Amino acid sequence: MIDDRTRQGSNWLTWQGSFQEAALLALVYDNRQVRVERDWPLPERAGEVRVRVTRSGICATDLEIIKGYMGFSGVLGHEWVGVVEAADDPAWVGRRVVGEINAGCGACALCRRGLAIHCRERTVLGISGRDGAFAEYLNLPEKNLHLVPEAVSDEQAVFCEPLAAACAILDQVHIHPTDRIAVLGAGRLGQLCARVLALTGAEVSVVARSRSKLDRLPAGIGALTLAEAEKCALLDVVVDCTGSEAGLAAATRMVRPRGTIVLKTTVEAHHSLHLAPWVIDEVRIVGSRCGPFASALRLLERGLVDPVTLIDEQFALIDGEKALERAGQPGVLKVLIDNRERY
Repeated sequence: MIDDRTRQGSNWLTWQGSFQEAALLALVYDNRQVRVERDWPLPERAGEVRVRVTRSGICATDLEIIKGYMGFSGVLGHEWVGVVEAADDPAWVGRRVVGEINAGCGACALCRRGLAIHCRERTVLGISGRDGAFAEYLNLPEKNLHLVPEAVSDEQAVFCEPLAAACAILDQVHIHPTDRIAVLGAGRLGQLCARVLALTGAEVSVVARSRSKLDRLPAGIGALTLAEAEKCALLDVVVDCTGSEAGLAAATRMVRPRGTIVLKTTVEAHHSLHLAPWVIDEVRIVGSRCGPFASALRLLERGLVDPVTLIDEQFALIDGEKALERAGQPGVLKVLIDNRERY
């Protein structure tokens, strides 16, 4: 059953005239410049679902893209929640959804093995070859969509993509309740990784320079400065959410022999590290990117992770440039865009 929030949102376009004639608002990155476009083309992809975006979230990757990462040009944004406006299957219309950001070709060997997120021909929402979520509408394949449970608010659901990325660690690394784990970086992703890892019963601490960000951690998760953390060497797992060469070097010093370092961030910067310690200590290095949306939605629905406390501010879509500027300021965690608010 469609709730009142969805019904009210479905009427939002009536003041503009017909759906086909709507002038779309979008936050666009092009030629190293960010600008709000008031008449962006309606997204059209044959056989895909069109979604009216209600909320979107600014990620560290968005901030890296505007520094030149991935060479992307188009509408930014890949964290979102919205309502289906048009689909080949009418059962989707009016449903509140989130969606996986990678769209594979469906035909290559990687796609046939269920690894569409690594498809060499894939497009990635707001990151590579596909307009993203900082707009009034987006398109994705139906298979990418997940229904949002009634108990999950839009402000929670917009975190589904980064929360799924945090859940990916548990798919890739066997965490024991007796493990000692450090998460380097108390930013947007580091906060979510710590919350997910703490659910395993392991001893989890977050390492960061910013005391204000550490203060946002829930009870039961430790907060350490880098100097304090390096005294706790021989950790079983270290999750690097800094994306910096210094962070990865610190992780290497902190992990025990035959321990695991998980790399969670994608950044524009290049690293030049001495790799011998990984060989000598037989350290396992795990690259970790996107994750299971179903797991993230379950955690949100059951209240096991509530990310709303991470929200610092919300902006209307028309103020998207200001939103990006705010998200890049020191100490700020999550900035949301209300895609329904044009002016």
